[in-house]
Amino acid sequence: HSGCHIAVSPDTKHFAVDWLGVEVTKATLGIIGMGSIGYKVAQRARAFNMNILYHNRNRRRKEEEEAVGAQYCERMEDLLQQSDFVMLVVNLTPQTHKLIGKKELGLMKPTATLINISRGAVIDQDALVEALQKKVIRAAALDVTYPEPLPREHPLLKLNNIIITPHIGTATTQAIHMMAEEAIANMLAVLNGQPIPSEVFPK
Repeated sequence: HSGCHIAVSPDTKHFAVDWLGVEVTKATLGIIGMGSIGYKVAQRARAFNMNILYHNRNRRRKEEEEAVGAQYCERMEDLLQQSDFVMLVVNLTPQTHKLIGKKELGLMKPTATLINISRGAVIDQDALVEALQKKVIRAAALDVTYPEPLPREHPLLKLNNIIITPHIGTATTQAIHMMAEEAIANMLAVLNGQPIPSEVFPK
């Protein structure tokens, strides 16, 4: 992100040799919420030889953990303290509302990055602003905020150690087609009295 700004800035005369990013390979990724999406994240992180920790309401089966090399953390605090990247992949519920606040951010490494691909209200955004301003954590990357879009004067928009995208985690032509096909398959199943493939509240 900052490298792109350097490359396209009208003020750039040369590229500094001491501009350094953060290595992903062999870094520790902590996934909070190991449902179907969290598990797919783990599969992709495995390809980068990342160390994978996860916290979830229910522990995954041993063979599922071994397939992606993931280690279960019963306490979210342990995951926060050990991870170089913390990714939030949870549903927004009363239990997960402001799941990450000042206390949780304070447990993270000062070199860590917080990534949110779930819902904006899972993070206490005021606490995140303070943590980024005071370098409690290194950076954040948000595909979701609260509200969406943020008011143009919001302090998160004025920081240089954050990336915010406009809730585009599924914004590809292929993904939208797959979602439409899944919705149609569910409707046809209901109309034909068959089991619903993607039932939200299984009986």
